[in-house]
Amino acid sequence: MDGPAIITQVTNPKEDEGRARGAGEKASQCNISLKKPRSRGILSSFFCCFRDYNVEAPPTSSPSVLPPLVEENGGLQKPPAKYLLPEVTVLDYGKKCVVIDLDETLVHSSFKPISNADFIVPVEIDGTIHQVYVLKRPHVDEFLQRMGQLFECVLFTASLAKYADPVADLLDRWGVFRARLFRESCVFHRGNYVKDLSRLGRELSKVIIVDNSPASYIFHPENAVPVQSWFDDMTDTELLDLIPFFEGLSREDDVYGVLHRLCSR
Repeated sequence: MDGPAIITQVTNPKEDEGRARGAGEKASQCNISLKKPRSRGILSSFFCCFRDYNVEAPPTSSPSVLPPLVEENGGLQKPPAKYLLPEVTVLDYGKKCVVIDLDETLVHSSFKPISNADFIVPVEIDGTIHQVYVLKRPHVDEFLQRMGQLFECVLFTASLAKYADPVADLLDRWGVFRARLFRESCVFHRGNYVKDLSRLGRELSKVIIVDNSPASYIFHPENAVPVQSWFDDMTDTELLDLIPFFEGLSREDDVYGVLHRLCSR
């Protein structure tokens, strides 16, 4: 297995300046950000990814109803025998579910040595141990702690568990993530690993996905809070800027109503 294939990332422009764009990247990014200053209004920037895909709003579904069949590379993929998440615990009853991406959302990882790496994670690939150097995004600790107080949080990454699980162990010191989902829980759809929120077993009107890749939530763009891809900018404040937004969202009845009202303004 190719080493970098265990990690699903967008391309770091600094590492791939001489490489043609598009080969091995995630879907094109809209470069939205909640960081200041901004050259255009916060809401127009925030929702630009919602306009990139012509995807109809999915109907809300009850956890007791199996999701519909999903097209997979021209065919139909059968729904899972059971949902991806266990039953909601008493601790999280009544909370919305926030699905959080890992790479380029919370951390940036590289097989190339990084002098200021927060973690160095050994990963076995084809019998050989490789060192993965991991940088934490600024303010990720504050973000995760607050999210854990407000929501039922789930880590959902298209990377392999052999890499992502030990990174999550080091990153989440507070037990914020109630569950961890990896590449095998994604749907491979038109060349991308898509996170199908209908398979979680949660009411879609109470599910939010935080991800830097629009391709990851192409089935449910109305549930997405897009973030800008992060590599090594230690002045970045994206996660810190998101906390007040999520504090307000946690008090609302459903995700669709809140995001629609914001977009309408």
